[in-house]
Amino acid sequence: MKRSFKIIYPLLLAIAIVIGIFIGTIYNNSSSFSAISNLGQSKINGLMYLINTQYVDSVNIDSLTEKVMPKIIGELDPHSSYIPAEDLEMVNNDLEGSFSGIGVQFSILNDTIMVVDVISGGPSERAGMLAGDRIVAVNDTAFTGKEVTNERVMKHLRGPKNSEVKLTIARPLSDDLIDIVVTRGDIPVNSVDVAFRANEEIGYIKVSKFGKNTYGEFLNALAQLSIEGSTKFIIDLRGNSGGYMESAINMVNEFLPAGYLIVYTKGNASPLNEVFSNGIGSFQNNQIVVLVDEWSASASEIFAGAIQDNDRGLIIGRRSFGKGLVQQQIPFNDGSAIRLTIARYYTPSGRSIQKEYQMGDAENYEKDLLNRFEHGEFDSKDSIHVNDSIKYKTLYGRTVYGGGGIMPDIFVPRDTSAYSPYLTQVVNNGIIYQFAFKYSDEHRELLSKFKSAKSLVVYLKKENILDEFIEFATSKGIKARPVYINVSRKEILNSLYANITRNILGDKAFYPIALMNDETFLKAVEILNENKGFPLGENETDE
Repeated sequence: MKRSFKIIYPLLLAIAIVIGIFIGTIYNNSSSFSAISNLGQSKINGLMYLINTQYVDSVNIDSLTEKVMPKIIGELDPHSSYIPAEDLEMVNNDLEGSFSGIGVQFSILNDTIMVVDVISGGPSERAGMLAGDRIVAVNDTAFTGKEVTNERVMKHLRGPKNSEVKLTIARPLSDDLIDIVVTRGDIPVNSVDVAFRANEEIGYIKVSKFGKNTYGEFLNALAQLSIEGSTKFIIDLRGNSGGYMESAINMVNEFLPAGYLIVYTKGNASPLNEVFSNGIGSFQNNQIVVLVDEWSASASEIFAGAIQDNDRGLIIGRRSFGKGLVQQQIPFNDGSAIRLTIARYYTPSGRSIQKEYQMGDAENYEKDLLNRFEHGEFDSKDSIHVNDSIKYKTLYGRTVYGGGGIMPDIFVPRDTSAYSPYLTQVVNNGIIYQFAFKYSDEHRELLSKFKSAKSLVVYLKKENILDEFIEFATSKGIKARPVYINVSRKEILNSLYANITRNILGDKAFYPIALMNDETFLKAVEILNENKGFPLGENETDE
């Protein structure tokens, strides 16, 4: 009997242990699944919970989440996006109207931070920094070399208001390095790049983005040009990728009588929202022309679409980008955020100008402009694909089309008359910009004596700049090719004059020179000179 017990007891014990392990496993799994179901969220939360509590190795859940979030958002439309916490402030600053920094415009040349301009009245000017200075160290740490990028520079130079940063400067006229301590302050981010009179009657306004302060800047520009005598206006939205819809709405309102539809939005969870003009705009009777191109998107298209559909002005240029999706920024507790598409916007005629896309296929969406270029759309209006099945009517009966972007009333192809392989090389390699900075740097004391763009350009035209430029380009590995240089001579010189002038006198001096050969700008001036800024007379149609 004792012998039998000795044999059976270990067997019973082993069975008991196995049953205990089995029961324990079921209990643990049941507890886990119970906890998952109690989350009441989704498989994703459940998966993260399982990995955090059950996975064989230790896993940094926060790091894993940061990798997963962009992939999830990436399965939606091309404009919904995830913004990590460390990037959110910089992403928002561009539209918020100001940021805290040192107040310089810089460029990275030869792996060195070159100060192109010092903002008047800003922290750096007060600390004694000058245009042409090279920043070679930040807080006693060397800051030159291949690892110097725009992103790294901005992260080091920007910082909390009233905080200090020590900069070590190499100054062309000084043999010794100079240490400057700059106290950071609020730096304005302007979205109206420039406003000037194209002639006695026509005012030109370049808007680069639709930010928090854009409407106020725009009103100031209109008012100043009006005081100077402008009665007709060119609004340049080329290259403007959008921003705050509210700013675009307020700007359009300045040109419309009361009761005109500006834009409407709707989405699966967003009810119909219509926005109408209120009739308090100060420029309801002035002729206007709006310039757009393939980079004009979102809020730019709201502005252009409202002007076009209400037959209020002419749109000139090339077909716009085609972004008709509205994003809402939603923050997370860790400082990150998502910009989630919540609605589509529609122009007054009913057009959704959002171009086609496939969910989760951002790669092909991003190739759209390249496809347009290869198809010849930038060079010929006839190459633009128009969907005849998506027709709409403007207020007075003109035909416009949906299906992607705002089609201009007057198409202006890109100007290829000055193109040559040599011009392509010097532009793509940044040689024009580099030479302009070098020339400005070496002659800054002399050039600074000129107080107007006109007088400075008169001087530059007397100098042998083109030969100096060709020699400089050769030193950078770009062989001189006389035939091609002659084809592009006018364009190269104009670009050099404009960039040198910008380095000495700023953006306000740059644009009037840069636009001298701009066919789209010149067409707008021609239209307004002929008093053809209104597309149609009242109650007329194009049929």
